[in-house]
Amino acid sequence: MIKINTLSVENVKRVKAVKIEPAQNGLTIIGGKNGQGKTSVLDAIAWALGGDKHKPSTPKRKGSMVDPILHVELTNGLVVERKGVNSSLKVIDPQGNKSGQQLLNEFVEELALNLPKFLSSSNKEKANILLQIIGVGDKLHALDTQEAQLYNRRTEIGRIADQKKKFAAEMTSYPEAPKELVSASELIKKQQDILAKNGDNARKRQQSYEIAKNVEFLKAKVERLTEELAQTNSSYQVALSDLATAQKSAAELVDESTAELEESIANIDAINVKVRANYDKEKAEIDAEDYQKQYGELTAEVEKIRQERLDLLKTAPLPLPGLSVDNGELVYNGYKWDNMSGAEQLKVATAIVRKLNPNCGFVLIDKLEQMDLDTINEFGKWVEQEGLQIIATRVSSSDECSIIIEDGYVKGEDIPDAEPTAPAPATNWERGKF
Repeated sequence: MIKINTLSVENVKRVKAVKIEPAQNGLTIIGGKNGQGKTSVLDAIAWALGGDKHKPSTPKRKGSMVDPILHVELTNGLVVERKGVNSSLKVIDPQGNKSGQQLLNEFVEELALNLPKFLSSSNKEKANILLQIIGVGDKLHALDTQEAQLYNRRTEIGRIADQKKKFAAEMTSYPEAPKELVSASELIKKQQDILAKNGDNARKRQQSYEIAKNVEFLKAKVERLTEELAQTNSSYQVALSDLATAQKSAAELVDESTAELEESIANIDAINVKVRANYDKEKAEIDAEDYQKQYGELTAEVEKIRQERLDLLKTAPLPLPGLSVDNGELVYNGYKWDNMSGAEQLKVATAIVRKLNPNCGFVLIDKLEQMDLDTINEFGKWVEQEGLQIIATRVSSSDECSIIIEDGYVKGEDIPDAEPTAPAPATNWERGKF
């Protein structure tokens, strides 16, 4: 990884003359009060290495007669200079050959010079940057799209299933109603069959009655015609036998009531209303069960896609253990970006920026005062462990600062002789004239 060995800046924005040798690994914090030139140092580095797109709108220090001078020496032996009226770039390699911005662009990562650009991007943009650099962005996007479609379909199916279930629960049912619709013609036919059977019974009763009368007649005849007893006794015995048989059969006969059928015929419409209501309720319950089954199947598909995403990210070369992407957002150790600590956010951002261009070994961070000392120490240990070089600014003059900028100079170093300054504009005026 290529890092910064030394940096010299003169007359850039608020800097008068500053020379820095940042630590090769870990944090180099530039401290000082507001307006002393801390951020100007970072802007000078970005301008020197990143090109004119990082050039400040007014690069020359106000009131200075001397043009900006930037001198950066890198660990790969390159020397980068900008100076003169046009701040022309000169890049010299270890063999003494001259080159230009194109050579710097090969190892200088844009976001390393402008980390706030990454920090201020949306959660989706941060995640997309990570997915693209680890080479799974397109695959994960396809899985996310497929999951979103299934999730939305499952949500709709679940909503319909709940509606169907609620609708079925609210419907009226009649347990006492028959399973099938009642047919008037069938009831009338049953009634006619019963009436025919009852008519047959009536005929049999009439027959029994007539036989009984015949027996009485014969009995009387026997009494009156004793003399004919011998001739009629045979007929009499037969008649008695027939009478016994007829009476026994008649006693066993039972008439069936048509009252229930008559009531069913009279109430056929009301019965069929109940049967249809039971049909509707049963259908609603079946629909609810069907949609619930579909919901379960879609849930299984959603879980399958989520597992595919997890498997894809597990095998991807992520720049930081514990870093992942969930539903299009960065997640670190189970926390989304807005729930990460300041140190965790910087750690994630720095790791991603380093992954963008592994040859770039440094990152610039402005306004480190947003972090407390414990957070700075935690972040600094991780940076040193990773072999990275971080040059940061902080509104502070305490011990955590590597150097202090005061009035455009490094505090504690010999201040060079004052340079000529631009003379104040002449004031020519006469009394009464403006």
